[in-house]
Amino acid sequence: MSHTAGIDIGSTYTKAVVVAEDGSILGRAMEPTGFKLVQAAERALTGALAAAGLVRGDVAYLVTTGFGRHQVGLGDASVTDLTAAARGATHFFPRTRTILDVGGQTMKASRLGADGKVQSFRLNDKCAAGTGAFLEKTARYMGYGTDEIGPLVATSKVAVTISGVCAVFAESEVINQLSEGTAPADIMHGAFVSLVDRSVQLMKRVRMEPEFTLIGGILRFGRMADVVRSALEASVNVPPGDMVQFTAAYGAGLLGQRRLRRLAEKAHAPPAGA
Repeated sequence: MSHTAGIDIGSTYTKAVVVAEDGSILGRAMEPTGFKLVQAAERALTGALAAAGLVRGDVAYLVTTGFGRHQVGLGDASVTDLTAAARGATHFFPRTRTILDVGGQTMKASRLGADGKVQSFRLNDKCAAGTGAFLEKTARYMGYGTDEIGPLVATSKVAVTISGVCAVFAESEVINQLSEGTAPADIMHGAFVSLVDRSVQLMKRVRMEPEFTLIGGILRFGRMADVVRSALEASVNVPPGDMVQFTAAYGAGLLGQRRLRRLAEKAHAPPAGA
């Protein structure tokens, strides 16, 4: 038995991925985190195992990551979300040197060395205007749900300026724009640009260098990657499909496979002095 699993207990969603010995994904699932972290982690793992056609006993090693990794008391090991994200991102894009991770409540930028390990990182979790929650709030003010953000911004013709450095002030700008008859799609586009401006500043603080890989729930909106690409004037990598949300959980599962191999090598190593 050599299946491993990674669970990423994020502030908004908890993700789980079951990984085979060859690194392929056998199953994955996502659940809202809420305030009952253990239950969210258990539900996500159960869902991923069901998708893989496996049961808990089939998992040889479980690695947790994310902000809630120390609170759930699950698994054989825990790693930081920066480490897990680096492992997942470099699996998809081996030449990754800078990672931008934009989630619902936090934004993270990290620079990797040639060995794929994190050398420098910065976090922006002080203000909602620097996170995905700002986009969701902007959409709600205009009467749109989170699932409608992507289709809405895709119809934009021009991005209006949303310059507020605080979510409260930025929301006031949104209200003013609406009162002036500005198209909601253009306001949403402006919110994307505002978020990207903060992202790029964070990336500069880690002394970013290509290749750039973008992950996190907000990257499921294709326009976000387009705006980052334009701001950097460089190509960017985005994991396929919904893997932008599962990259850290996948990385944790891959690290579990590495740990299993090391344990097997240790078990088969000749005794000292032999």
